[in-house]
Amino acid sequence: MDYSPIISQFLKLWWLIPILLVVGLLQSPWFKGVTGEALVRLAARLRLPRDTYHPIHNVTLPTPDGTTQIDHILVSRFGVFVVETKHMKGWIFGSEKDAQWTQKIFKHSFKFQNPLSQNYKHVKALEAALGIPPDVIHSVVVFSGDCTFKTHLPANVARGGRYITHIKSFQQQVLSDVQVQETLARIQAVRLPESLATTRRHINNLRARRDPTAERACPRCGSSMVVRTVKQGRNAGTQFWGCSSYPKCKAMQSLA
Repeated sequence: MDYSPIISQFLKLWWLIPILLVVGLLQSPWFKGVTGEALVRLAARLRLPRDTYHPIHNVTLPTPDGTTQIDHILVSRFGVFVVETKHMKGWIFGSEKDAQWTQKIFKHSFKFQNPLSQNYKHVKALEAALGIPPDVIHSVVVFSGDCTFKTHLPANVARGGRYITHIKSFQQQVLSDVQVQETLARIQAVRLPESLATTRRHINNLRARRDPTAERACPRCGSSMVVRTVKQGRNAGTQFWGCSSYPKCKAMQSLA
């Protein structure tokens, strides 16, 4: 059989391959997430004075159970702002106390971890690393993308550039200029290097946290951690890591 006509036709359409690859990349969750991160950075760059608010991006910190990754940190005389970003579309349902929030796109619903709880871990990790009072560090969650909040959310959860308004609402000086510089230096000293190896390590840590068969030591007493399930209340059915020495030790960690 002569395949020449087929090969000839394929060669004429070779230019479609890179176009399809580019289209696929633009539609990928990874690219959309990168775009959302860039928009959040741009808003901070344009609306927050650089001599007052000092940004540090993509900070990975070591923790007792592995690592935690912070999207953005803004250090200023008015406090340290820990910013978690979510690039999502559709309707967003949730409350401050819910273990999971819901994203609804047409008739389809998707559950995702409460970003306030997620960012709370980031705040606590940074607080431990810096050794500064907890009331100096503020949690901020930013949603980018074509999404709409369908439930009332606290002021530190915002869409797009509106998170800047929340940050600017803090007007009381809590850090001196010297303390600001010391805080910036400390973050740079304790963060893990920005590298592919650090990213892989963080991803592996996330996978291990979600693996109920993985061995895990309690950060408080050193006993083994086991997967438990909330039996009552609004979080019933939610799984978490609990210390095997309970009730002697009540250490708990999120499964995510």
